Amino acid sequence: MSDLTHLTIAEAADLLARREIAAVELTEAHLRRIDAHDARLNSFITITSDHALTQARAADAELTRGIRRGPLHGIPLALKDLYDTAGIRTTAGSTFFADRVPDTDARAVTLLYQAGAVLLGKLNMHEWALGVTNINPHYGPSRNPWDPSRITGGSSGGAAAALAAGLCMGALGSDTGGSIRIPASLCGIVGLKPTFGRVSLQGVIPLSWNLDHAGPMARTVTDAALLLQAIAGYDPDDPVSVALPVDNLLATLDAGVTGWRIALATDAHFGEADPEVISAVRRAATVFEELGARVEAVDLSQGREAAQMNALMTTSDAAAFHRDRLRDHPHRFGADVLARMERGAQFTSTEYILARRFQSEWRRRLERLFDQFDLLLTPATPITAPVIEGLDSIEAARQLTRCTAPFNLAGLPALSLPCGLSAAGLPIGLQIVAAPWNEARVLRAGRAFENATQWHRQTPPGW
Repeated sequence: MSDLTHLTIAEAADLLARREIAAVELTEAHLRRIDAHDARLNSFITITSDHALTQARAADAELTRGIRRGPLHGIPLALKDLYDTAGIRTTAGSTFFADRVPDTDARAVTLLYQAGAVLLGKLNMHEWALGVTNINPHYGPSRNPWDPSRITGGSSGGAAAALAAGLCMGALGSDTGGSIRIPASLCGIVGLKPTFGRVSLQGVIPLSWNLDHAGPMARTVTDAALLLQAIAGYDPDDPVSVALPVDNLLATLDAGVTGWRIALATDAHFGEADPEVISAVRRAATVFEELGARVEAVDLSQGREAAQMNALMTTSDAAAFHRDRLRDHPHRFGADVLARMERGAQFTSTEYILARRFQSEWRRRLERLFDQFDLLLTPATPITAPVIEGLDSIEAARQLTRCTAPFNLAGLPALSLPCGLSAAGLPIGLQIVAAPWNEARVLRAGRAFENATQWHRQTPPGW
């Protein structure tokens, strides 16, 4: 058997079901890899070795008795450290919560446990999720396996680094302006922001009550679909959860895109990207044409204002959530996070109301776009991963959220997956967007692209 940490979730699930490997064996392999390599990457804040092995033994015992909970049974996963976990500290990447140990699990965590998943630990993140560099002043920066001198992206950066380096098989992140898709793009993995309201936020420490999304991160589209299938669905305890049925995401995953009409954003906003990124995205569009789709250029120049309104709402909501901490202990925030929250606190109610009005107009414009098109393609990030040294996290947030934040504002499902490598050998991400509740469609398109290319098989040198 080759290195177990190189398996996909789907491959490992098949081997576990046929009892060719054991959950304990799979878990131990990942714990050894974490022990050997995470000092270099700093992708974990807390490692839960004993907890993981206890869960793995229970998973094996059930399999021995003929009980299999599904494809995640016995699969070692990890969580961004803002998902509440009973008996395990949940820091949100902050000093305020450095010793916080919740009494209950987040709803998504409960669903993963019910599916038989194994928890390896809690992943590093940008402080309070308010940033996209994962340069955390309290827990240290996460480092990109493709080049450890560079950022992972954030705020779910620990998850992306751990996945790219084979330290876990899947993860849950959160995404308010791109915090799943940005690190997915910069680290060469798959990240999905579902429709707003598709996955429960109960027990997920908020950044913005109005813009947060919980979602899966994995090394392949199929694995992302398996994770989303387990955690999606209505939760009456989450006030923004929506009671709509969840598709069988695997049923049409390999059905292809023949006959689909696909939009490609080529306007000044989405086209303001590194030439290598633009070239890779255009080549990806050509792949879809070769797969039988029709691709047409569209103008979405209002995306610039949408990104700005998303930032206004994010920082305002963050300032509201942290108002007491900002008043009483501002010195305990990192400099970039404090500056952004203080800016958010200065926006007027009029400015916020106008942003909400633009949000409604932008969402309607995109809904009308999807009356004509099955999908929209854009870059996931306009650049590849910049170096950590000397990076301005606030300016990086403005740049790296350019292509992702507009779709948080609209609440649409959006997938990032690898579509190329730069001349420097750094991953380039493609973003695929669809109409609300069409997670199955973006996953199907992503799977078609994977089937036609080899970018998802590329791994960081030396890993």
